Amino acid sequence: MRRTTLRGFTLVELVVVVLILGILAAVAAPKLINTSGAATDNALKQTLAVVRDAVEMFTAESGAKPTNAIATEIAPYLRSGIPACPVGPNKGVATVKTVTSGAPVVSEANGDGWVYSSDTGEFIVNCDDASSGGTTYDKF
Repeated sequence: MRRTTLRGFTLVELVVVVLILGILAAVAAPKLINTSGAATDNALKQTLAVVRDAVEMFTAESGAKPTNAIATEIAPYLRSGIPACPVGPNKGVATVKTVTSGAPVVSEANGDGWVYSSDTGEFIVNCDDASSGGTTYDKF
């Protein structure tokens, strides 16, 4: 009488493989989730750098900081005008609130995407939500 042996994996081997895959997924998932937040933060930092550079170039050429009409004054230094705000409740809004009081520039609860001080030339995003790194967006 001839005996045939079955080939395959035992239940213990399969459980060990599933356990290892579960551990790898638990380690990798937070890294993948945080990548999206970091990309948003980096996009905002780049947008702010571009607009702030445009304000500096306008100031260097004209001898004065942009006024209340910042969007039209720095438009020649930007490819497509003031960019839309990429974060917070005003996401997608490309309007600028101009502050002239000399007070510190802070985010405000209005519908504008950006806040600009014509006194200091400071340009910030109009959002005080926390970024993926814990810093509020208006501190970028």
